[in-house]
Amino acid sequence: MFGCLVAGRLVQTDAVQVSPDKFVFNLPDYENVNHVVVFMLGTIPFPAGMGGAVYFSFPDPVSGGPVWQLLGFITNDKPSAIFKISGLKAGEGGAHPFGAASSGSPSAAQVGVSVEALEQLVQQIPVSSAAVSTVDSFLHFTQKMLDSFYNFASSFAVSQAQMTPNPGETFIPSSCILRWYENFQRRMAQNPNFWKN
Repeated sequence: MFGCLVAGRLVQTDAVQVSPDKFVFNLPDYENVNHVVVFMLGTIPFPAGMGGAVYFSFPDPVSGGPVWQLLGFITNDKPSAIFKISGLKAGEGGAHPFGAASSGSPSAAQVGVSVEALEQLVQQIPVSSAAVSTVDSFLHFTQKMLDSFYNFASSFAVSQAQMTPNPGETFIPSSCILRWYENFQRRMAQNPNFWKN
């Protein structure tokens, strides 16, 4: 019913069913994993009104016991999700939702899917650092470029009293650059693809 994917590795479809509504994937060498994708195979949908809470477990370096953290969820309407696991902190987790499921290896982690009612899924709060940024990479690049340009141009700002005559230079008021910067940011916020027209 489910698959798990880590970049550079084969797709895992060998989830271990630890109870009628819980499935676990073993994730060896998790220290070298940044993101994990959990998805439905498309062969069996969730029952009506149900979805899958996605959890991540790794060995706590202090106690050695598993730390389970809620990453998010998948549903029939959202059959796949990508989660960032590289920034998760040890010791910050909840109850052990998968019973006695254990990886048996100190360098192995687990990804679990728990079939639950959609009403319960939307009320749960995933670990914030597991969310993959929803900001489009182009939008993020544009924002960084605007900041860099404005900071660079502002570093050359001089007052009128500090200006020396130089017939070969053209001076642009910094207020003009600031106005352009603010207008461009506003337009990007309204429609990140406005520049395509």
